Amino acid sequence: MNYIPRLITSSIENRLFKGKVIIIYGARQVGKTTLVKKILEKYSSSGDYLNCELLSVRKGLSEPEAVKLKKFLGNYKIIVLDEAQNIPNIGLILKIIVDTYPELQIIATGSSSFDLAQKISEPMTGRTFTFMLYPISLREIRQKENLIEVEAKLESLLRFGSYPEILTLSEGESKERLNEIASKYLYKDILSFEGLKKADVIRNLLELLALQLGNEVSYNELATKLGIDRLTVLKYINILEQSFVVFRLRAFSRNLRKEISKSVKIYFYDLGVRNSIIESYNRLDVRNDTGALWENFCIVERKKNNESDFRFVNSYFWRTYDQKEIDYIEEKDGQLRGFEFKWNAKKDIKLPKEFIKSYNATVEKVDPENYWKFLKL
Repeated sequence: MNYIPRLITSSIENRLFKGKVIIIYGARQVGKTTLVKKILEKYSSSGDYLNCELLSVRKGLSEPEAVKLKKFLGNYKIIVLDEAQNIPNIGLILKIIVDTYPELQIIATGSSSFDLAQKISEPMTGRTFTFMLYPISLREIRQKENLIEVEAKLESLLRFGSYPEILTLSEGESKERLNEIASKYLYKDILSFEGLKKADVIRNLLELLALQLGNEVSYNELATKLGIDRLTVLKYINILEQSFVVFRLRAFSRNLRKEISKSVKIYFYDLGVRNSIIESYNRLDVRNDTGALWENFCIVERKKNNESDFRFVNSYFWRTYDQKEIDYIEEKDGQLRGFEFKWNAKKDIKLPKEFIKSYNATVEKVDPENYWKFLKL
């Protein structure tokens, strides 16, 4: 499969040369470097790419003095600072550049939003446009393939995920590469945080979260199993979120007596990474977690679509103490839409009448026969 255009490209290009720094977040290996180099191609010799993991680049951008910074950067029109969180005082450095040389367009990428966002938040207030780059979305694949071809890839996407490189590999090569990503890159940013040295605890936590996919997560239970306190569990999960490994979905509750209100579910940004953590790449027909994989897949694909469309919604799941539930809810402009995800298209859902009536909401089933509507393919 050739290069798949990323949906956020046009949005980024529309914001170039507006006197602001463009920030692109995303996990390692998700395609940030490829994306920014594609953008740079349009500027030929007037654009430059700098890898901020190189010592020479870190040294060249280490001194917060406008003339010296400009001398190092040169007379380019647009410059990419890849993995910019590696530059000391990057927030101050970017502020000096954008304030002194507003005609120079800087694009900065980061694989750790916690690290980079903290460093630029105060100095760069009002001086940035921010974007998120996820693994390849189904809508991006759909740009080059018809629905029949997309549908043929569904099982592979649920087993091996959608990192750009993975889409071009055989099953054996995909397993090998995913294991490398999980062991080499997954922990690189996570363990770089100050005071975070317990790699085994992080690995065990990720395994527990992977095994609980689609179920509610108890912080207290995780703490007991890991032999750490609840606050440390929360800290680690927050870092996993900021490193684009997992994301949380909160329970929706407003006025029904039996609603569960303080629970969370945790999903993975990429199912290939999730399956690598538990070392399970089996076919869907011999798995006992296919329903959870389908649920995670649909929710993360919807998340990608909402962000690329700049469609801002509040997202939840819903459950009551007597086991009535809805996998996923979106709230927008005061309206609630619920969705139940079923891998088996023949399996009906039981509509939660209490929820529908109390909130004037709708609930729909999403299965392999109609998912394309939900994901706007």
